[in-house]
Amino acid sequence: MPAFREGPVRVRVPASSANLGPAFDYAGLALAMYDDLEAEVVDGADLSINVVGESADRVPLDRRHMVVRTIDDTFRAIGLQPPDGLRLLARNTIPHGRGLGSSAAAIAAGLVLARELLVDGNDVLPDEKLFDLGTEMEGHPDNISASLFGGFTLSWVDGSHAQHVSLLVHESIQPVVVLPGGTLPTKKARAMLPTQVPHADAAFNAGRAALLVRAMTEQPELLFAATDDRLHQQQRRSAMPESLQIVDALRSAGIPAAVSGAGPSVLVFATSESAPLVAALAGQGNTTLHLQVAYDGVLESVTI
Repeated sequence: MPAFREGPVRVRVPASSANLGPAFDYAGLALAMYDDLEAEVVDGADLSINVVGESADRVPLDRRHMVVRTIDDTFRAIGLQPPDGLRLLARNTIPHGRGLGSSAAAIAAGLVLARELLVDGNDVLPDEKLFDLGTEMEGHPDNISASLFGGFTLSWVDGSHAQHVSLLVHESIQPVVVLPGGTLPTKKARAMLPTQVPHADAAFNAGRAALLVRAMTEQPELLFAATDDRLHQQQRRSAMPESLQIVDALRSAGIPAAVSGAGPSVLVFATSESAPLVAALAGQGNTTLHLQVAYDGVLESVTI
């Protein structure tokens, strides 16, 4: 039976954007906005959770906390009883409920913390096992693959196992995120989607998702066409009208933009020429963040 490591372990996990327009539940992009977490098993102690930063006053401080729940579930998955004495410190910067992968980041962090808390954890929880567990917990692999592995990821489930590839983003692409007011729970956003779509729309998105790979990696001039979508964005307009107005304004100016994940944030695929224009086109009252692609996922950001 695996033993617990003495002393604290630390991880840094990036935010992520999913879908990237047409590649619904398939594409993810890790963004250089991070949560930093530290965990330690303390014999004879009770659970202790300290959260600072984003949503510190809104997350539960008991075993319902998503990182703690993930650690517990990961231990149970390998037949290990979760320890009562667990200390967690979370320094959060990823906004919650804004379409930037906060839940996937918490799950990815919890998975890797669980592994690092074990002596010889890499043997019982290799990367592939963590990805399978994370996909099961999250329900789809797009955000979790980006948070775990970093970069531009394409992911899918093959039988009972999650798979992914990581690709380099063309150097001219500068991700910009626009955050309108309010939040939108992913569960609510997904509930708005129809159970069936027209064949023509499915074919359209399949073609644009294939084009997206070429545009992101080799020909960014194709991104405007490659980020078009017919399956999920317009269907959720009533839940996030401000987001779709921002997408419309940017795309009317010829700038590739899409709803980030389930929204309401908007991901802009800017260049050095277009990035300075984004804030003005997005309108007043919205926060604009100029970010970079995070090529180190949480698996590469472990320090002990």
